[in-house]
Amino acid sequence: MKRQVHRIGSWICLFFIILYVCCWAPVGASQQSGKGVVLKALEEEMQRAKEILTQKGDPPPYFISYQVFETDSTNVSASRGALRNSSSNRSRALDVDLRVGEYQFDNSHQLRGQPDFMGRFAISVPLPIEDDIDAIKSAIWLDTDRKYKAAVERLMQVKANRSIKVEEEDKSADFSREEPQVAALPPANIKVNTADWETRAKAYSALFNQYPEILEANVSFTAEATTRYLVNSEGTSIRHGRTQLRMILYASTKANDGMELYRYELFDSHTLDRLPNDTTVKQTIEKIAKDLQALRTAPLVEPYTGPAILAGRASGVFFHEIFGHRIEGHRQKREDEGQTFTKKVNQAILPDFISVYDDPTAARAGGVDLNGHYQYDDEGVKAQRVTVVENGVLKNFLMSRSPVAGFERSNGHGRKSPGYKVVGRQGSLMVHSSKTVSEEKLREMLIEECKKQGKPFGLIFKDISGGFTFTGRGIPQAFQVTPIMVYRVYTDGRADELVRGVDLIGTPLISFSKIIASSDKLDIFNGVCGAESGWVPVSAVSPSILTAQIEVQKKPKSSDRAPILPPPGRDKTAKN
Repeated sequence: MKRQVHRIGSWICLFFIILYVCCWAPVGASQQSGKGVVLKALEEEMQRAKEILTQKGDPPPYFISYQVFETDSTNVSASRGALRNSSSNRSRALDVDLRVGEYQFDNSHQLRGQPDFMGRFAISVPLPIEDDIDAIKSAIWLDTDRKYKAAVERLMQVKANRSIKVEEEDKSADFSREEPQVAALPPANIKVNTADWETRAKAYSALFNQYPEILEANVSFTAEATTRYLVNSEGTSIRHGRTQLRMILYASTKANDGMELYRYELFDSHTLDRLPNDTTVKQTIEKIAKDLQALRTAPLVEPYTGPAILAGRASGVFFHEIFGHRIEGHRQKREDEGQTFTKKVNQAILPDFISVYDDPTAARAGGVDLNGHYQYDDEGVKAQRVTVVENGVLKNFLMSRSPVAGFERSNGHGRKSPGYKVVGRQGSLMVHSSKTVSEEKLREMLIEECKKQGKPFGLIFKDISGGFTFTGRGIPQAFQVTPIMVYRVYTDGRADELVRGVDLIGTPLISFSKIIASSDKLDIFNGVCGAESGWVPVSAVSPSILTAQIEVQKKPKSSDRAPILPPPGRDKTAKN
């Protein structure tokens, strides 16, 4: 499967096409199902650790947080009508965040001028999957001791580092003070008929067998129920759950010149009854196959700069990549970051008809479940809708509990996956336009802009798989988006022409300045984005946009020929 890669400073942020959807229990269910063994163990060990380390610690911790990720998953995949995998798994992982020093300056402070890998990892430890409270407490106890000793050692390192480096530009605190949250929502739970999904996956994957041009094809289904527990020394105690359901249809082929081509479609749902029926899946597989057949004979694109339309999903990834990562809070503070927008608060950074907000509280948009939905972030702060850009003017950043100058509190965007440290991350990035036209009018405007610039054609990016962006200071502030279905739109009235081998490239500030208009139709891109704090589910909601200038380059391609042997059963010389 194709993946999207975001370069974040010296890190790589992967934005996979693999989709996840969050299904949260309603807030009103709080306290109805009791705390359970895990939450009870965390609370009791927290109280014990606070009391003893306050007395015996030198220095004592000023903050402790325990987070447990409890996951039950079912995975089924099939290819060519045969089952490839069918498995179920249950796991519990514990992350301990322990801080010594004080809110203003603690062991989490950046070590400047040297690699700081340990400052970015939490290092999870497995917990027993049985509800044995003593066994769970033992694992918590041992990891608390390890993390305390490591925190004390690191505090000495950051103090020494600070004493020999130049004065920092951003003198904001290392950790913010937040109101404690208490909620014991029902644990996540989902029941899957594994045998039924094995049968369906095999039947769906067998449909690809009628297309000899397809070299690889698979159908996969994943159901995941995750319950998160978070307890900290400030009084926060939270349990909340979500279910994630995903079906992926994927196929690939190879053109005669060696270029590898692929198509995929993904279906996500909060609940099993929202997944597609057989008719929809069969129609989708047929479309994937026809698209691949067309791509095999489509002409290769040449390097181009000129007008283009980024259709809804392509526009969503465009904004996620080149804008969304640059307004994540920690990037305004770290001195190895490019800080594209750090000094631009209350300044125009987008066209005045564009507003952008990030709203993890929204469960759906346009009838589609949003991956980026959550109720509490991974520091126990309640999720919030944050207006980032209002009428083109930058207003805010997406904040965790790591303050930056002028933004001292979290707005519920501290996120991570097990084994990583929290940073500010996107949830559901939503683009709103006050200057919209119909899709048909937007296409007419594209042709008009091409004629104005003397271009024989423009481009429409209709589907996209991902991309990457660079945000660090030591490398160019550039991005690359990876389209799948791209069309030339000719000014002389010729039919639109599918092309292949396209990579969309550019730099953020120039790209934003070229947006002319947008459509009145929103589309949603769901994905999973990986960065310094690991993999988190995200969404991007955006209308199609028309830009006066975009640049594309040729995609790398293999020089290997297609298989010499025909697929099994397709050899015309074979004897019956």
